[in-house]
Amino acid sequence: MNAISSPLMTDRQPSALMRQARKIGPLGLIILLHLAFFWALQSGLIHQVASAVPKEVIATFIVPEKAPEPAPPKAQPTPPKEVKIVKKAVTPPKPIPVTETPAPTAITAPPQPPQPAAPAPQVAAEPTPAPAAPPGPVLPKQITSGIEYIEKPNPIYPSVSRRMGEEGVVEFRVTVNTSGRAEKVEIIKSSGYSRLDDAVRTAVMRAIFKPYIDNGRAITISTVGSLAFRLN
Repeated sequence: MNAISSPLMTDRQPSALMRQARKIGPLGLIILLHLAFFWALQSGLIHQVASAVPKEVIATFIVPEKAPEPAPPKAQPTPPKEVKIVKKAVTPPKPIPVTETPAPTAITAPPQPPQPAAPAPQVAAEPTPAPAAPPGPVLPKQITSGIEYIEKPNPIYPSVSRRMGEEGVVEFRVTVNTSGRAEKVEIIKSSGYSRLDDAVRTAVMRAIFKPYIDNGRAITISTVGSLAFRLN
């Protein structure tokens, strides 16, 4: 009974195979593609194909910048035209001779008499020289030693200066004449107190000096001295 197949079963088998083939077909195609890829990878075919593919070359074209156009040259100013000035020679007119004819009524001046000759210049007389000035006073001889007193100066200490405690040294210059008397007393250095200075001046004027003898005769001399005022 199992060996007998019915016509219905025979028709169903091809349709089932076709459905299975349709299901397996895409999967088998994928498996075949993977096998072909691995085979190409092992055999180096992919590298040959990759090296055979031309590489992309990027080229950049640089356009040169346009050079600036040179400025047109400036027009040169037209130089002024030179105009030559031609000097025209002018011939002066010829002078016309004039003959002076005296008029009939002209009055002729009488000739002038000759002028007398100028007198000869007088020679100025030389000026008379002025009389020589009289010689000035003879200055006293300055001495620093050899002074002798007949009566020494004895200054009186002013009582006011004593009470006020005024002290000091007075330096003076005295001029002594040929008689040994003081003619002038000049204070060279003050003591700082006018009362003391006046006391020294009075005392020196009262003093009597021994006349100073020079070459056998007495002369006027000038010398310096000093007097001190001390309370002790």
